[in-house]
Amino acid sequence: MRTRVLPAGDRGLLIEVDDLDTVLALADRLRAADVAGVQDVVPASRTVLIRTEPGLDLRRLGNEILDLAGDLPVGAAADAPTAVIDIRVRYDGPDLDEVAAITGLTRAGVVAGHTGRPWRAAFAGFAPGFCYLTGGDPRLDVPRRHESRTSVPAGSVALAGGFSAVYPRESPGGWQLIGTTDAVLWDVDRQPPALICAGAWVRFIDVTATDANAGTDFNVNTGSQHVAVGAGSNS
Repeated sequence: MRTRVLPAGDRGLLIEVDDLDTVLALADRLRAADVAGVQDVVPASRTVLIRTEPGLDLRRLGNEILDLAGDLPVGAAADAPTAVIDIRVRYDGPDLDEVAAITGLTRAGVVAGHTGRPWRAAFAGFAPGFCYLTGGDPRLDVPRRHESRTSVPAGSVALAGGFSAVYPRESPGGWQLIGTTDAVLWDVDRQPPALICAGAWVRFIDVTATDANAGTDFNVNTGSQHVAVGAGSNS
């Protein structure tokens, strides 16, 4: 595994690694290690940014991080979730038929693929509250639209390039829209303001299916915690 430590100003380091799985594993390890002087761990698609308190010895910190990263397995994957954010979705997006055509699935097959396993919040970006979710059904790896929309409604549930996401506010966007949710992704009066933060686990719930099967337990595994938010929920 290639790991490169680069300076990022006088209060940070940028760690370059080979792939997103390693980013997630390294970010998890850094958070768990609670390294002295580290104030924030910010993952991206191939990097992890470390923000530190003033005056920290960045050379020493870089060596400590290299030690922590040294025995990460190749293609490292995260542990199974113990807490999950459930987002209730109406699968009524304008690109649902297009995604079905691209993947060779039926509309129901796209929904089943999207709801069939939890997604991992890999990193945030684009807009406050927008989080790139990874680890879903590989059949749902679809390209962005050829032409972006000038306006995507808040709460749009989307796919692009192996990721899923929920648009936190109305904005331009080029992802494939497959559904909508009432979940509030960004609220400045909430702590933290983002509903989904990097490292979290997210599960999408088909509102139609849940309404037809009221009382179903949607926990990923026995003993896991979950918070249901979105279309038709009381949250």
